[in-house]
Order: sequence, then structure tokens, then C-alpha cells
Amino acid sequence: MSIFGHERRLFLESETETEQLGRELAHLAMALDSGLTIYLDGDLGMGKTTLSRGVMRGLGHEGAVKSPTYTLVEPYEDLKPPAYHFDLYRLDDPEELEYMGIRDYFSGQYLCLIEWPERGKGLLPEPDLEIHLERDGEGRSVVLRAGSQQGADLLNRLQLIGPSH
Repeated sequence: MSIFGHERRLFLESETETEQLGRELAHLAMALDSGLTIYLDGDLGMGKTTLSRGVMRGLGHEGAVKSPTYTLVEPYEDLKPPAYHFDLYRLDDPEELEYMGIRDYFSGQYLCLIEWPERGKGLLPEPDLEIHLERDGEGRSVVLRAGSQQGADLLNRLQLIGPSH
């Protein structure tokens, strides 16, 4: 199966549905035998951190999930798989990622969520999955696009999110 053009489009009516999508992605990631890199794209306030919170809670994290805007990365190493939440919004130069050992985060069986991935261009690996969120009335329009065969397989197993969930 070719991954080109492989995408899913969803409409999420609420923050609850956005978090539910994250939980569903977490459950699918738990079944993988390799790492997973997810790019989160969208303007400020579109739900990237809400989706990340759903992923972390879906993996079993019970505490707060905040966007690591100032620290660049928030580790969740006690989860299965271990997860890292990146927020590159305040990154001035992609080379800064080299100083924090960015390549190490992608060398294992980790789940890596990356907000504002365009700010790390050239140093980040290609995503398995790209998720674009944008405002659509009171809700969010979401496009999930596979960037690898693993991402395409994950999209094929994704359940539809909707009011009945």
C-alpha cells in the first residue's frame, strides 16, 4: 500500500473529542514495536496541547499536561512507550536542538509529539503522522496525514471520533 495521499479528515466538536482523539492515538501507539513521531500543526489555540494531553492520559499519565513552551521538551519516561512532548514555538535557531541532544529522542522506541515542527526543520526526523488542526465554527477540523507506512497503518486502525464516544 502506498502512503502517498493517505489521510483522514475529522471534525471535532469539543475539547473532549480532541482529547479523545489523543487517547485513541495513544492506544494505537502502545501496540507498536517501534517509535512513533507525530507532528502537531496549527495556529495558537487550535488544540495541539489538548490533543497531547489526551495522548499522555491515554498512555496512563494522571498529572497535568502542559505545553513545554519554555523548556522545549517535557519527558514522560515512566509511560509505555516512553513519551516526549516538544513545543518548539520559542526556538530561535534549529541548531539549539543539537545542544539538547535531539537525535537521542528519536533513536529508541519513543512516542514523540512535536508542536511547531517547522521551527526544527532540518534536524527533526520525518513524521510518521502529521496532524493539522484548524478552527471550524465552534469546533476543529483535523487532517491526519501519514508520513510513513507505520503512520498509514495507524490511520487504518483509527476509530472515528464523534459525539457517541
